[in-house]
Amino acid sequence: MDISPHVLAVFDPEVLWTIALGTLGGIVIGALPGLTATMGVALLIPLTFGMAPILGLNMLIGIYIGGIYGGCVSAILLRTPGTPSSAATVLDGYPLAQKGEAGKALGMATIASFVGGIIAAVVLAALAPQLATLALKFGPAEYFALAVFGLTIIASLSQDILKGAIAGLAGILIGCVGADPISGISRYTFGISGFASGFAFTPALIGLFALSEVFSQIEKILSDRVERMKVSGIWPSRADLKGSLTTMVRGSVIGTFIGIIPGTGSGTASWISYNEARRTSKTPEKFGTGHMPGIAATESANNAVCAAALIPLLALGIPGDVVTAVLMGGLMIQGLAPGPMLFQQHPDIVVGIFTGTFVATIFMLVFGLLGIRFFTQILRVPRRILTLAIVVFCFVGAYSINLNVVDLYTMVGFGVLGYFMHKFGFSQAALCIALILGPMAESNLRLGLMSADDNVGVLLSGPITATFLILATLSLLLPLYRSYRGRRVAVAAQ
Repeated sequence: MDISPHVLAVFDPEVLWTIALGTLGGIVIGALPGLTATMGVALLIPLTFGMAPILGLNMLIGIYIGGIYGGCVSAILLRTPGTPSSAATVLDGYPLAQKGEAGKALGMATIASFVGGIIAAVVLAALAPQLATLALKFGPAEYFALAVFGLTIIASLSQDILKGAIAGLAGILIGCVGADPISGISRYTFGISGFASGFAFTPALIGLFALSEVFSQIEKILSDRVERMKVSGIWPSRADLKGSLTTMVRGSVIGTFIGIIPGTGSGTASWISYNEARRTSKTPEKFGTGHMPGIAATESANNAVCAAALIPLLALGIPGDVVTAVLMGGLMIQGLAPGPMLFQQHPDIVVGIFTGTFVATIFMLVFGLLGIRFFTQILRVPRRILTLAIVVFCFVGAYSINLNVVDLYTMVGFGVLGYFMHKFGFSQAALCIALILGPMAESNLRLGLMSADDNVGVLLSGPITATFLILATLSLLLPLYRSYRGRRVAVAAQ
């Protein structure tokens, strides 16, 4: 089959303009806390009803790619993750902004996002049907092992392993609030109907990272200790790029693999990639202090998920994450049924989506690099005004997701919790990871035990499961070994 006409169709000026508009809009949506890529795609799906399939679907993909990238803007500049997938970017992005290197941090995030997106897009175009079959091998046991492996990141992220474990356990306990995932019985709601479905994740995330920072800034303003951030430099240095290249490629591979597995998502990919970057680094102590490879790891992974999540959607009709579940609605509106028959009946649409993914990723790079100078101007706003603006964005963003007042209480509660955690040295990141992966581990463990007649040995005997559990064990032992080696070196130096 000659695919060149289908590829060239994407380069029609009208299609290019639509992809560019969708990508730019996605960046703006992603940069605003609470307005996630999922919301942007969902709101604009009705507009695609009268469009040609190539036009409408590629606009939605542009919003998806731009939205995931846009989350890093507010994560780096304001310590406010624009999307859940950019929560890990806060760890090194915001400290760099405090050092006056916000432009360099955004530059690295943009380049890493582009690398991750392009690598995943190549995999999407070349291996979509073959790799999608790998996703079918994941059952409850494999998902449980993956979640356990992700939870071991907590040990690597925390300087104090005990405090990290406490924060992680608190996150798992908080994740248990709401309906039981198997029986549907309410638990830990204390009779409050608003908690029947658990704590809404995005308002909790906004409170944990953004509102807690607002409380810290208010404390500094009241004590006249506020420091105005300086902005210097737009591009990461050649040394930064060279030192982060391996991390970007590794993060892209991790994000692609995670994206192929339905139901995981970019948030999981970014945390796992960050942990692997830190675990394999020769200077792990620099992570969390404003280290460029930390940004490269998270942004390459979460943007790689975008293209990779399309693989199970197009090849099997199974959404890879929440956004692709919404994108499935866009396909249905166009009268297209995702799955193996889509490749046979509508090859022009499939090739157009593949090509549009490449084009949207390139537009993301262009808009991101051109916008850095404008993005960093946020830091020149007086801190009192900026703090007030962040508060407004927090409340609007948290409320606009579900139009539920309970979400505002959730955000404020997590804001207070995050403030005291930061003040007393507990890891907010550990709590965030546990909130994401705790429910995933619980539900899949119970489903797996039910299918294995409560035989744990059968549940954990699969090759994929065993691989993840071995990696989880190594991930736990490595920080302990480093701590032991550090003590030995300190004793020897005395």
